[in-house]
Amino acid sequence: MTRSAAIVQATAQYDSGAFLDTLNRRVAYRTESQEAASGDVLNAYLADEMTPALAALGFTSRIVPNPVPGGGPFLIAQRHESDDAPTVLTYGHGDVVRGYDAQWRDGLKPWEIVVEGDRWYGRGTADNKGQHTINLSALAEVLALRGGKLGYNVKMIVEMGEEMGSPGLHAICEQLRDELRADVLIASDGPRLGAEHPTVFLGSRGLVNFKLSLKLRDGGHHSGNWGGLLRNPGVVLANAIASIVDGNGKILVAGLRPPEVPASVRRALAGLEVGGGPNDPEVDVDYGEPGLTPTERVIGWNNIEVLAFKTGNPEKPVNAIPPYAYAHMQMRFVVGTDWERLGEILRAHLDAHGFSMVDVEVERGVMATRLDPDDPWVRWALASMRETTGKPPVLLPNLGGTLPNDVFADVLGLPTLWVPHSYPACSQHAPDEHLLGSVAREALQIMAGLFWDLGEVDLKEGKPR
Repeated sequence: MTRSAAIVQATAQYDSGAFLDTLNRRVAYRTESQEAASGDVLNAYLADEMTPALAALGFTSRIVPNPVPGGGPFLIAQRHESDDAPTVLTYGHGDVVRGYDAQWRDGLKPWEIVVEGDRWYGRGTADNKGQHTINLSALAEVLALRGGKLGYNVKMIVEMGEEMGSPGLHAICEQLRDELRADVLIASDGPRLGAEHPTVFLGSRGLVNFKLSLKLRDGGHHSGNWGGLLRNPGVVLANAIASIVDGNGKILVAGLRPPEVPASVRRALAGLEVGGGPNDPEVDVDYGEPGLTPTERVIGWNNIEVLAFKTGNPEKPVNAIPPYAYAHMQMRFVVGTDWERLGEILRAHLDAHGFSMVDVEVERGVMATRLDPDDPWVRWALASMRETTGKPPVLLPNLGGTLPNDVFADVLGLPTLWVPHSYPACSQHAPDEHLLGSVAREALQIMAGLFWDLGEVDLKEGKPR
């Protein structure tokens, strides 16, 4: 049997409807991790769905409770062939965001796949049940064609709390560091650069949220009698924010700006364009860091966003100077940013600019990660994807969004390759979430090629030759 035969068989999973049947069964599990009463169904997805599916592929599995109270469980699975063989770790999450059932378009249901043309509607089709189902379906075909021997070991983590920020994932990987030891992570989440572009990304930007607030007095005061005499917290806070990020999105705080975009990242991003799809918003090409392309701004740079701003009563404004104002803020950042000192840096900046009355509260953040685009594993993956599709795959040094990649890159110390099977306009986290059938079909082929080629890899010092 050959590589091409594995790709043909993986394609047949799609064409025969077998892949749709499997995914439909998984979408039917209402695995809303944000709902307190979802514990039983989160466990059922692992025990009743994933454990038997993995057992059929020769995996041994166990469900591990979350060390964080209220966190979803984990499935740790392993398929071991030889101590001398390479080992790949893969990952998926079976939890989804809330279904928002009543908000879906007429004729659509979050917990049952509805196919309309190329779109497969259903909660989790894109994030992440569709993606890990593609990978396991492709692996099954490679295993069958290789006569039950892959030529490498596979380990898998399925978590049920990614949509809550992956509570407990760091702790579990710390505890099981030796058990999860591998040579490389190959997993799927997030979107391609575009539906037509097979993509691999090597990490993700980090994320940290923070709140700026000030309360100047108790109660509002008539704006006619007191306007010009009382400091307005809305005005103060707006100007404080403007001292941090200007009206064109440029970060003005030196300590929150990243290092210069590395040459290898610039090369990888050269000629790539974000957006342009039929449902994508129009990119504001003059917004953000001057001197960078739009793609460099979202992949290779930091941005600071105002997520929400409140002062007074926006729904029913009155002629009064409000007593308080607050803003929920966010920074997405790349490797090299001094993000763990965010609170200290902002405090010093606001004090120096006359905004000492503004309070800063920083929430827990997620670090940024990025595998070197020149790493041998990257070259190997790109060559495999090119051979399968006949297309030049898109290489993103990191995703613009945030994934728990720091667990794999930092805690487990792995080179990380993410091959996404969604696309930017999939309505992830929104009503009418969908997977594109054409992308799923091509993704089955890509993953069959990658999993076949892993059986041919010759490792030297932990990297493919």
